[in-house]
Amino acid sequence: MANMIPMTKAAAPFHPLLDTDQLAELALQALVAEAELTPKPGLVDRRGSGAHSDLSLDIMRRSASAIAPYFTAMAAASCNARMDQSLRAKVAAIGREAEAAMLRETGGSNAHKGAIWVLGLLVTATAQSGSLHPGAIAKDAGLLAQLPDYARPQLVSHGDLVRSRYGAKGARGEACAGFPHVVKVGLPALRAARECGLSETNSRLSSLLAIMASLEDTCVLYRGGDEGLQTVKHGAREVLASGGPGCAAGDEMLRRFSRALFARNISPGGSADLLAATLFLDAIERRLYDVERDNSLLEESYGTD
Repeated sequence: MANMIPMTKAAAPFHPLLDTDQLAELALQALVAEAELTPKPGLVDRRGSGAHSDLSLDIMRRSASAIAPYFTAMAAASCNARMDQSLRAKVAAIGREAEAAMLRETGGSNAHKGAIWVLGLLVTATAQSGSLHPGAIAKDAGLLAQLPDYARPQLVSHGDLVRSRYGAKGARGEACAGFPHVVKVGLPALRAARECGLSETNSRLSSLLAIMASLEDTCVLYRGGDEGLQTVKHGAREVLASGGPGCAAGDEMLRRFSRALFARNISPGGSADLLAATLFLDAIERRLYDVERDNSLLEESYGTD
């Protein structure tokens, strides 16, 4: 059958980068790099809390550190395991433990619920397959995401409400499809910006904007409805069409875009999670032991817009 899940494990990891602790460290660094990237429209960054009243850069950093050990556990669970229902159940249980640790650390704020799902799947797939190729890792993560989570609490989440109202597939649909906004949008935009000589900061901002320009972001839909989503998509496209981050016109358009999202209390959190996934897979593909610092300036160097 064409959609059958592989039931045997690929060759054992062949590169020291795929050590379970190192995978978790890269996931942690990707989350921190996403949070620190500045200036991001509507999101927590070095300037402040964006459209969030319950988050800050410090909280995002502490949340990332709190969930990192659970990425190690996911990677360890997948070593010498089959890509089957048993692994799906183990990873889901660890993910719920990670979410509980996040909520304890943040005092109840949802800093990284979506990121636990996204990066948890990618860490698991990387350790399980031993591949350094983003497309292969994302495909394997998608196969795991397609398996049902029978122990999932029967609660109506924000994502469930948005899927019901707007038909958006959300993070679950993105994962089941093999993370197309990471493999086909985020990573190509990141590579292209670097090849054009942009700084790492502006390359990552370009990648984020490319994701925002096309993603049916359920975080945006929940806060701003379809009108808010179109505002995000249109604004991201305008910045890129104006030359993108790093040129005078693009930077001015980015400032206007940021003000518009702040005024409407819109935060593209789904896009942020996929940027973190992009940075994680980029480091894996490039055989990096650390996610590069992006040289974003310190918060006092930026105004609020």
